[in-house]
Amino acid sequence: MVQTSLLTFRLHGTIPAAAARELQAARAQPLPAGTSHHRAQKQFFARFDAVLDRGPSGPRFFEDEKVAEVLAGEILMLAETGFVVHGFAILPNHAHLVLHLPASSGLSFAKALDLLHLRTGTACRHLLRPKLPPEAEFWQTGWLEVPLLDAAELAGALAYVHSNARAAGQPARFQAWPYLNE
Repeated sequence: MVQTSLLTFRLHGTIPAAAARELQAARAQPLPAGTSHHRAQKQFFARFDAVLDRGPSGPRFFEDEKVAEVLAGEILMLAETGFVVHGFAILPNHAHLVLHLPASSGLSFAKALDLLHLRTGTACRHLLRPKLPPEAEFWQTGWLEVPLLDAAELAGALAYVHSNARAAGQPARFQAWPYLNE
């Protein structure tokens, strides 16, 4: 199965509980007439990412260059395992990735992402000692995924990822972030 997706990984504790409840309640509502499941996923993504971009609470570990380098390096290593890394951006409290896994790879998309979470979480916790103890959560469990169904959606996702830091009001260094893969 060919899979191309826009993914968002977020740090643990980056969405306040009240905002998380509101997002989940909105997601649980029946779809309005004429709205496809795919369109609803994209709309949820926009609301979810807006909360992350405001960064109202939680850690901002990727402001530390060394921590961001760990994540960037692991994302780029995905290409060594068979993924096509179309693009990614690392923001203070989350990261967006646009990945494609060819059918011929023989890899499990979810398993590879679970391993990415595990490797980066372990390495980043080590870098963040004593600020973050070894037993503390680094990543929020899971990730948000929006499948990209065609070339137009892929182009739109890449444009979004590349402009996200500016749109989120991040300082110039995030807009020219060295880990904004193009």
